[in-house]
Amino acid sequence: MRILRNYILKECLQPFTLSISVLTSVFLLGYLPQLANKVINNGVSLAAMSQVFLYYIPILLGYTLPIACLVTVILAFGQMSSENEILAMRASGIHLSRLLAPLIVVGITLSLTVYLLNDRIIPEAYDAQTRILQETGSQDPSAMLEPGSFINAFDKYIIFIYRIEGDLLYGVRIYQPSPGKTTRTIIAQQGEFVHVPGKDQLMLKLLNGTSDEPDLRNPNNFYKLNFQQSFITMDLSKKNVKAEKKSKAMTLRELSLKINSLRKISVDPSPLLAEYHRRMAWSLSPLIFILLGFPFAAITHRRAKSANLLYALLFAAPYYILSLACQGLASQNVLNPCFLMWIPNIIALTVAIFFNWRLCSR
Repeated sequence: MRILRNYILKECLQPFTLSISVLTSVFLLGYLPQLANKVINNGVSLAAMSQVFLYYIPILLGYTLPIACLVTVILAFGQMSSENEILAMRASGIHLSRLLAPLIVVGITLSLTVYLLNDRIIPEAYDAQTRILQETGSQDPSAMLEPGSFINAFDKYIIFIYRIEGDLLYGVRIYQPSPGKTTRTIIAQQGEFVHVPGKDQLMLKLLNGTSDEPDLRNPNNFYKLNFQQSFITMDLSKKNVKAEKKSKAMTLRELSLKINSLRKISVDPSPLLAEYHRRMAWSLSPLIFILLGFPFAAITHRRAKSANLLYALLFAAPYYILSLACQGLASQNVLNPCFLMWIPNIIALTVAIFFNWRLCSR
């Protein structure tokens, strides 16, 4: 069994190294236009963008490592199946579950690695990128913003933005907590930051929304006021005193503490809950992808690596698309994020267990 285990791991080593290198390089190239735009239009130095570019490597490993596991299993066992090695093993009395056992151990090990990436390494990389980009904050307000994160950089306000396209903000939520009072909430479909010349302030222009306004008879109560256009002045004088981490730059423990603190001031923490459970769910993706790829590779006899690579991407794409869709719904509290973010894992793991059971029981 030791010889068989070592042989399987040896056959997987080369495609894994090649897959993770190629996938990470391709994803890195996709960020070049975005970084070039910051250099050309936002005035960020080339040296700073080079550092930001390098920090994308650990960030992308959270995506490419699980996909590389899937590609590796399909390539390695697809090759073994096409050369009838798996058939010869079964004819020798070796059960397919014995081939799967070392892969499960590797999958668990890599899942723990992805957990470490999601909990520590990737947040630190995001935090390092943020520190570099914060230097451009006074010239470009959008550099301080990140969609899907609670922003505490402005005095008295907590801002959450669902989407940013250029200078336009979409799905803007502004919370104004007051000690011992109900938190005031402003919701707008669109928004835009306008710098106030000569002052350390920003004007936030809001379009088509609702605002909580205090009742003159009872200031502790609010009534909803619809507006087509509204302006809020943001104080920038204290924005760099203690810059708070964005959600992607928080560890899992920091996310948990932030969720509890938002609940105490009656702010909906659904986006942070979605981020927390996304990281936990994605940590299991290497093991799930290995279990998905093994039965497919074992029963096919395809020698073409390009075809096997295409099949691997067809397996991975629905998982990530569904996961991101669930995160979008969870961020808006459509359903409980604690359940919604685990749906892709539940579906993928159910499919993987079913096909592995069918394969091993033959």
